[in-house]
Amino acid sequence: MADPIPPGTSETHGDTHTVRFTVPLPHPVERVWPAISTPGGLRGWLAEPKALEPHLGGTAILRWPTSDTVATGTVTAWDVERIVEYTLDVYGRVRLHLERGEAPDTTVLRFLNEFRGTDDRRIDRLAGWHDRFAYLVGALDGRPADWSSWSRERWQDLRDRYEARDYGAT
Repeated sequence: MADPIPPGTSETHGDTHTVRFTVPLPHPVERVWPAISTPGGLRGWLAEPKALEPHLGGTAILRWPTSDTVATGTVTAWDVERIVEYTLDVYGRVRLHLERGEAPDTTVLRFLNEFRGTDDRRIDRLAGWHDRFAYLVGALDGRPADWSSWSRERWQDLRDRYEARDYGAT
């Protein structure tokens, strides 16, 4: 089966990396927005919210269930049904921007993650976000993540593919 997630790209300037994905979703914005901006939605594909204040300047504390990493930060952009951005100590700036797709009841998710670190971390992030967006597709289709079945092998396969192709690095 073909991967529903188009490959991400990245840019590097010094030790600052920007990872980008454009993900077409066969669901309306009204369905996608809660998945990226509410505790229940995030739980289905990304992380376990320990705190999430849904407004500009709100607190965001997210625990990644596949690594037990806890990321603490702030909601740094909030435009209802359009943009949510979390700036997190561990992950840097994470921006999710929704646009209505060309077809009825579709959405385009434009994603950006800006962070500092090594080139290995850049490749890890490409693989990690790609994997998470596959979980987002499943959650939107009514199949929220079952983290007990998360596969490090799948993540490693994605990482190996990104490293081999080095999608869009500049």
